[in-house]
Amino acid sequence: MSKLKITETALRDGHQSLIATRLKTDEIIPILETMDDVGYHALEVWGGATFDACIRFLNEDPWERLRLIRKHVKKTKLQMLLRGQNLLGYRNYADDTVDKFVELSLKNGIDIIRVFDALNDVRNLEASMKAIKKYNGHCQCAISYTTSEVHTTKYYLDLIKTMESMGADSICIKDMAGVLTPYNAYDLVKKIKEITNLPIELHTHCTSGIADMIYMKAVEAGVDIIDTAISPFSGGTSQPPTESLAVTFSEMDRNPGLNMEKLLKVAEYFKPIRDKYMNDGILNPKVLLTDPQTLKYQVPGGMLSNLLSQLKQQNAVDKYEEVLKEVPRVRADLGYPPLVTPMSQMVGTQSLFNVLSGERYKLIPKEIKDYVRGNYGKSPAPISEEIRKKIIGDEDVITVRPADLIKPEFEAIKEEASELARCDEEVLMYALFPQVAPKFLEEKYSIKKEEKEDEVIYITVTM
Repeated sequence: MSKLKITETALRDGHQSLIATRLKTDEIIPILETMDDVGYHALEVWGGATFDACIRFLNEDPWERLRLIRKHVKKTKLQMLLRGQNLLGYRNYADDTVDKFVELSLKNGIDIIRVFDALNDVRNLEASMKAIKKYNGHCQCAISYTTSEVHTTKYYLDLIKTMESMGADSICIKDMAGVLTPYNAYDLVKKIKEITNLPIELHTHCTSGIADMIYMKAVEAGVDIIDTAISPFSGGTSQPPTESLAVTFSEMDRNPGLNMEKLLKVAEYFKPIRDKYMNDGILNPKVLLTDPQTLKYQVPGGMLSNLLSQLKQQNAVDKYEEVLKEVPRVRADLGYPPLVTPMSQMVGTQSLFNVLSGERYKLIPKEIKDYVRGNYGKSPAPISEEIRKKIIGDEDVITVRPADLIKPEFEAIKEEASELARCDEEVLMYALFPQVAPKFLEEKYSIKKEEKEDEVIYITVTM
């Protein structure tokens, strides 16, 4: 059996999970060449919330961040996370926009694109998978792991075979809520290995306190790659620590062979940065705590803290346990969607409304109505007629691929953004975040005006 490989998540999911994706580019660049010498399989550096956070909070160009990272990382693959037809935004985009985004992600430095759909509806992966293959990227398809009466081992095996037939180069078991358990991990990996020769990667979170054991059993079962985070950005709602697992697995015949001296340098570099974010209050100590309720209610750690925050705003913290108990009921009503973005936020909000209003489905968010209409894709299990009528009345439910209802849009968006966007990368920025990107681009390109007799000369200053 080949050696175990390790993907480092600190530059994407690690800091997204612990410090709300606030790592700045100038905090990343100085350590990249050391990280490049560690011997990682890949560095996860982009996608997820990094794009949004760069322009919304950090006043940074996410494309420039990617290009700078690529400039300093010569040996190690760069990886990103993509939400299928949602890309990195919050709606479904037309196929031409998906194609262009994938093309430019690969052109600007990405090697591996991990693509997933919140509902495991493979129709929502078609356009991005085709584009990844078209532009010669590595297409890693992720199954959004959850548990329910329909999410059986057979369900996942069938899903993986479908992904393989669609052209997946590798498979990721994406346990975003940290609800996979060690022996289930062993069983699932063993059975996946029996039906495919594709490399299998496992991604989990430490929220429930059992992530290290999950990795141990999965490695015993033959998983090829695991996701870890360098210790200052590990634990809690993040991944297990890279150094600890590198030492643990160095004692087996599949030793990942990471350079421990370099790893310790990486950890020492990030410690003061982690401490700074803790002192600033951005790293909330609560996200570092173990919360076994994750296993009981199948609720991700980030969703737990979000619900508590919403209840505090409503002076209803005493309803916390009641809302947690309502989450599995709402999830069952809605056909057992996996609790991952955006479904976790939607199910959580509906559960909150049900409890605070005193009547189930008296208040219904627009997003829940759109989901029941089929605008997000097909629910894993059928939604009962009673619940459907309660939420959308006699409205029709779409059965086609949701993106089939979206006309080509990239050229129209390019025209709309023409006064602000100076390249296709910036057009995509505008397409994904139309409320935030204009201000960012206006500040990036300030325009000064000089008058000379009857002619006007515009001087563009790049910030």
